[in-house]
Amino acid sequence: MSGITDVLILGSGPAGYTAAVYAARANLKPLLFTGLQPGGQLTITTDVENYPGFELGIHGPEMMDKFRAQAVRFGTEVLDTTVERVDFSRRPFRVWADGTEYSSRTVIVATGASAMLLGLPSEHQFMGFGVSACATCDGFFFRGKRVIVVGGGDTAMEEANFLTRFCTEVVVVHRRSELRASKIMRKRAMANEKIRFVWNAEVVEVLGVENKHVTGVKVRDTETGEVTEMPIDGVFIAIGHRPNTEFLDGQLATDHNGYLVVKPGSSHTSVEGVFAAGDVHDSVYRQAVTAAGTGCMAAIDAERWLEAQEFAEHDAHAAR
Repeated sequence: MSGITDVLILGSGPAGYTAAVYAARANLKPLLFTGLQPGGQLTITTDVENYPGFELGIHGPEMMDKFRAQAVRFGTEVLDTTVERVDFSRRPFRVWADGTEYSSRTVIVATGASAMLLGLPSEHQFMGFGVSACATCDGFFFRGKRVIVVGGGDTAMEEANFLTRFCTEVVVVHRRSELRASKIMRKRAMANEKIRFVWNAEVVEVLGVENKHVTGVKVRDTETGEVTEMPIDGVFIAIGHRPNTEFLDGQLATDHNGYLVVKPGSSHTSVEGVFAAGDVHDSVYRQAVTAAGTGCMAAIDAERWLEAQEFAEHDAHAAR
């Protein structure tokens, strides 16, 4: 078991690294665990053009390397490992990684949310090269192109409508004969002249030139089993996201989709001294810049909470 730290940060995307920068600059000597995907979702993104300060854009992995270097520069200790379990039942809080126990006065959970994917080898092969799980992030790159959106819920309809701002045609591929989306989202999508629907179909393979671009997909009819090829320029997977909270084992309050619940206008979770940042509690925006913003919030909230605890302990001691 190591000594007790002031701040433990779980996760290393924009939220985790930003929290680390702020906590380190406050002389809290944070310890950060990178998690299963060091750098978060941006490490599977090629060009990032919507983050302020990079007028020519920047590759996602390079951007996360810069975030990490900045956090380390100010004194963050980074461990390239994953926290397996936690104990938030009493303070100091305890977490375990690679069989080692760590203790801390505060914890910032910034483990993000993972896009639910189809599980195809070709899907992973072309991720960032024509396959995406975020229309807001990557739609701009498909101006004047034809793309497909896989899914039938509200997320898929929202993504499809957004993509029509850039694309000449958006084809929604859904494995059923009707959408799961809410009535209002269905109505908007079906009224959009740029959106076409392919029912009772599922993508079974993504086609393209490796490390360059997508050229099409193979689609299987879920009723007849027939497989056909569809020429296409991009594939957007929109079947939902899964917040990375399973390791918490229900110790923090979540909403019905598993996202951590925070007190309005703050990063405070249901346990005092534990804070949340980034996509692990944000099911709406899911952007690098908003994640970084909440990372800043979490570090400041943690710093102020520690300060309040210190004053409370001092007052209690003086009253004896």
